[in-house]
Amino acid sequence: MLEHLPRWLGHALAPLRAGTHRLAIAAVHPGECAVIELGSAAFGDGERIPERFSADGEGLSPPLHWGPLPDGTAALALLVEDADSPSPNPLVHAVVWDLDLDAHGLEEGAIGHGGDGKPGGESPETGRNSYLQRRWLPLDPPPGHGEHHYVFQLFALSSVPDLERAPGRSALLDELEGRLIGVGILTGTYSRDEPAAIGPASEPAAA
Repeated sequence: MLEHLPRWLGHALAPLRAGTHRLAIAAVHPGECAVIELGSAAFGDGERIPERFSADGEGLSPPLHWGPLPDGTAALALLVEDADSPSPNPLVHAVVWDLDLDAHGLEEGAIGHGGDGKPGGESPETGRNSYLQRRWLPLDPPPGHGEHHYVFQLFALSSVPDLERAPGRSALLDELEGRLIGVGILTGTYSRDEPAAIGPASEPAAA
Protein backbone atom coordinates (compact mmCIF):
# COMPACT_ATOMS: atom_id res chain seq x y z
CA MET A 1 0.00 0.00 0.00
CA LEU A 2 2.60 2.60 1.07
CA GLU A 3 4.93 1.64 -1.76
CA HIS A 4 2.77 3.80 -4.05
CA LEU A 5 3.34 7.01 -2.07
CA PRO A 6 5.53 9.54 -3.90
CA ARG A 7 9.11 9.64 -2.74
CA TRP A 8 8.95 13.38 -2.03
CA LEU A 9 6.18 12.72 0.50
CA GLY A 10 8.33 10.14 2.27
CA HIS A 11 11.12 12.72 2.52
CA ALA A 12 8.68 15.27 3.91
CA LEU A 13 7.51 12.79 6.55
CA ALA A 14 11.05 11.72 7.52
CA PRO A 15 11.13 13.72 10.79
CA LEU A 16 7.81 12.19 11.85
CA ARG A 17 8.49 8.89 13.67
CA ALA A 18 6.73 7.14 16.54
CA GLY A 19 9.99 6.50 18.41
CA THR A 20 11.35 3.62 20.47
CA HIS A 21 10.02 5.23 23.64
CA ARG A 22 6.51 4.32 22.47
CA LEU A 23 7.22 0.63 21.91
CA ALA A 24 5.31 -1.87 24.05
CA ILE A 25 8.46 -2.83 25.94
CA ALA A 26 8.77 0.78 27.11
CA ALA A 27 5.15 0.88 28.25
CA VAL A 28 4.97 -2.25 30.42
CA HIS A 29 7.85 -1.47 32.83
CA PRO A 30 9.46 -4.95 32.76
CA GLY A 31 11.73 -4.30 35.76
CA GLU A 32 13.79 -7.34 36.79
CA CYS A 33 12.49 -9.65 34.08
CA ALA A 34 14.57 -12.54 32.78
CA VAL A 35 16.18 -12.08 29.38
CA ILE A 36 15.05 -14.50 26.65
CA GLU A 37 17.38 -15.01 23.69
CA LEU A 38 15.39 -14.18 20.55
CA GLY A 39 16.73 -14.55 17.02
CA SER A 40 15.96 -15.36 13.40
CA ALA A 41 17.61 -17.54 10.77
CA ALA A 42 16.72 -14.85 8.20
CA PHE A 43 18.53 -11.86 9.73
CA GLY A 44 20.69 -10.90 12.70
CA ASP A 45 19.89 -8.39 15.39
CA GLY A 46 20.24 -4.89 13.93
CA GLU A 47 20.56 -6.23 10.37
CA ARG A 48 18.37 -5.66 7.31
CA ILE A 49 15.33 -7.92 6.98
CA PRO A 50 15.19 -9.66 3.57
CA GLU A 51 12.74 -8.29 1.01
CA ARG A 52 10.71 -11.52 0.96
CA PHE A 53 9.17 -10.52 4.30
CA SER A 54 8.02 -7.14 2.99
CA ALA A 55 5.31 -5.80 0.70
CA ASP A 56 8.03 -5.70 -1.99
CA GLY A 57 8.37 -9.48 -1.84
CA GLU A 58 6.21 -12.39 -0.75
CA GLY A 59 5.06 -10.66 2.41
CA LEU A 60 5.75 -13.62 4.70
CA SER A 61 6.42 -13.43 8.41
CA PRO A 62 10.08 -14.24 9.17
CA PRO A 63 11.17 -17.36 11.04
CA LEU A 64 11.95 -16.87 14.73
CA HIS A 65 13.63 -18.95 17.40
CA TRP A 66 14.13 -18.39 21.11
CA GLY A 67 16.05 -19.90 23.97
CA PRO A 68 14.97 -21.26 27.36
CA LEU A 69 12.02 -19.58 29.03
CA PRO A 70 12.12 -18.44 32.67
CA ASP A 71 10.79 -20.79 35.32
CA GLY A 72 7.10 -20.30 35.91
CA THR A 73 6.25 -19.31 32.32
CA ALA A 74 2.57 -20.09 31.75
CA ALA A 75 2.02 -18.18 28.50
CA LEU A 76 4.04 -16.62 25.72
CA ALA A 77 3.09 -13.66 23.50
CA LEU A 78 4.75 -11.88 20.57
CA LEU A 79 4.30 -8.29 19.46
CA VAL A 80 6.03 -6.81 16.39
CA GLU A 81 6.13 -3.02 15.99
CA ASP A 82 7.65 -0.47 13.61
CA ALA A 83 9.33 2.14 15.80
CA ASP A 84 9.80 4.51 12.83
CA SER A 85 6.25 4.57 11.56
CA PRO A 86 5.15 8.15 10.68
CA SER A 87 2.35 7.96 13.23
CA PRO A 88 1.78 8.83 16.92
CA ASN A 89 2.34 5.20 17.96
CA PRO A 90 4.39 2.39 16.41
CA LEU A 91 2.66 0.47 13.64
CA VAL A 92 1.72 -3.03 14.83
CA HIS A 93 2.73 -5.76 12.38
CA ALA A 94 1.71 -8.76 14.46
CA VAL A 95 0.09 -9.79 17.73
CA VAL A 96 0.45 -13.46 18.71
CA TRP A 97 -0.70 -14.50 22.12
CA ASP A 98 -0.87 -18.29 22.44
CA LEU A 99 2.58 -19.45 21.38
CA ASP A 100 3.47 -23.07 22.06
CA LEU A 101 5.70 -23.15 25.14
CA ASP A 102 7.51 -26.25 23.86
CA ALA A 103 8.09 -25.12 20.27
CA HIS A 104 10.85 -22.53 20.87
CA GLY A 105 10.22 -20.92 17.51
CA LEU A 106 7.98 -20.03 14.59
CA GLU A 107 8.42 -21.19 11.02
CA GLU A 108 8.62 -18.77 8.12
CA GLY A 109 5.09 -17.63 7.18
CA ALA A 110 3.52 -18.95 10.38
CA ILE A 111 1.81 -15.64 11.24
CA GLY A 112 0.42 -15.05 7.75
CA HIS A 113 -2.66 -17.23 7.66
CA GLY A 114 -5.53 -15.00 8.66
CA GLY A 115 -5.78 -15.46 12.41
CA ASP A 116 -6.32 -19.12 13.11
CA GLY A 117 -2.99 -20.33 11.83
CA LYS A 118 -2.46 -23.18 9.42
CA PRO A 119 -5.03 -25.99 9.11
CA GLY A 120 -4.60 -28.42 11.98
CA GLY A 121 -3.48 -25.77 14.44
CA GLU A 122 0.20 -25.86 13.43
CA SER A 123 0.64 -22.13 14.02
CA PRO A 124 -0.66 -19.81 16.72
CA GLU A 125 -3.79 -17.73 16.79
CA THR A 126 -3.13 -14.07 16.10
CA GLY A 127 -4.59 -10.78 17.25
CA ARG A 128 -5.23 -7.62 15.24
CA ASN A 129 -2.47 -5.63 13.61
CA SER A 130 -2.75 -1.87 12.98
CA TYR A 131 -4.90 -2.53 9.91
CA LEU A 132 -7.28 -4.60 12.09
CA GLN A 133 -6.25 -7.78 10.27
CA ARG A 134 -5.54 -11.05 12.08
CA ARG A 135 -2.34 -11.74 10.20
CA TRP A 136 1.25 -10.66 9.63
CA LEU A 137 1.41 -7.13 8.18
CA PRO A 138 4.30 -7.13 5.66
CA LEU A 139 7.00 -4.48 6.05
CA ASP A 140 5.87 -1.45 4.05
CA PRO A 141 7.78 1.78 4.87
CA PRO A 142 7.07 4.85 2.73
CA PRO A 143 9.58 5.39 -0.10
CA GLY A 144 12.08 8.07 0.84
CA HIS A 145 11.32 7.85 4.57
CA GLY A 146 14.64 6.21 5.38
CA GLU A 147 15.46 3.18 7.51
CA HIS A 148 12.77 1.70 9.73
CA HIS A 149 13.42 -0.43 12.82
CA TYR A 150 11.09 -3.40 13.30
CA VAL A 151 11.13 -4.62 16.89
CA PHE A 152 10.10 -8.21 17.67
CA GLN A 153 9.13 -8.39 21.37
CA LEU A 154 8.62 -11.77 23.04
CA PHE A 155 6.89 -11.74 26.44
CA ALA A 156 6.84 -14.58 28.99
CA LEU A 157 3.88 -14.39 31.38
CA SER A 158 3.42 -15.99 34.80
CA SER A 159 -0.26 -16.78 34.12
CA VAL A 160 -2.51 -17.18 31.10
CA PRO A 161 -3.95 -13.80 30.05
CA ASP A 162 -7.70 -13.27 29.87
CA LEU A 163 -7.93 -12.06 26.26
CA GLU A 164 -10.69 -11.87 23.69
CA ARG A 165 -10.43 -13.99 20.56
CA ALA A 166 -8.65 -11.35 18.46
CA PRO A 167 -6.93 -8.91 20.82
CA GLY A 168 -5.16 -5.77 19.71
CA ARG A 169 -2.05 -4.14 21.13
CA SER A 170 -3.81 -2.30 23.97
CA ALA A 171 -5.58 -5.42 25.22
CA LEU A 172 -2.32 -7.38 25.23
CA LEU A 173 -0.47 -4.64 27.10
CA ASP A 174 -3.17 -4.55 29.78
CA GLU A 175 -2.73 -8.27 30.36
CA LEU A 176 1.06 -8.03 30.59
CA GLU A 177 0.91 -5.85 33.68
CA GLY A 178 1.65 -7.93 36.77
CA ARG A 179 2.32 -11.07 34.70
CA LEU A 180 5.57 -10.27 32.87
CA ILE A 181 8.54 -12.42 33.95
CA GLY A 182 10.69 -12.56 30.81
CA VAL A 183 11.41 -10.52 27.68
CA GLY A 184 13.20 -11.18 24.40
CA ILE A 185 13.92 -8.46 21.82
CA LEU A 186 15.09 -8.72 18.21
CA THR A 187 15.39 -5.71 15.91
CA GLY A 188 15.57 -5.78 12.12
CA THR A 189 15.65 -2.93 9.63
CA TYR A 190 14.11 -2.25 6.23
CA SER A 191 13.86 0.75 3.93
CA ARG A 192 12.91 1.82 0.44
CA ASP A 193 15.87 4.01 -0.52
CA GLU A 194 16.00 3.26 -4.22
CA PRO A 195 16.95 6.32 -6.30
CA ALA A 196 14.14 8.10 -8.11
CA ALA A 197 14.53 9.07 -11.75
CA ILE A 198 14.42 12.85 -12.21
CA GLY A 199 13.98 14.51 -15.59
CA PRO A 200 11.68 16.55 -17.80
CA ALA A 201 8.03 15.59 -17.85
CA SER A 202 8.12 15.26 -21.63
CA GLU A 203 10.38 15.81 -24.58
CA PRO A 204 10.02 19.18 -26.30
CA ALA A 205 7.93 19.13 -29.42
CA ALA A 206 9.78 19.07 -32.72
CA ALA A 207 10.00 22.41 -34.53
